[in-house]
Amino acid sequence: MSGILPGLSIRGLERGEVPVADWLCACGHHERARGRAAVHTLIHRVQVGQCPHRAPESSRREAA
Repeated sequence: MSGILPGLSIRGLERGEVPVADWLCACGHHERARGRAAVHTLIHRVQVGQCPHRAPESSRREAA
């Protein structure tokens, strides 16, 4: 384990810097957004605690 917890981390919003957001999904998928528009889009798309990269268990059962 790398010691990095899944979640959304945002830096630079208050200090006038270029904002950067990092999202680490529980499945290990990582995304980074730079700039206000990209960070805003990522914030509204991500649902921390819900992995969009894995099929729900009911879908896996139906596929089997």
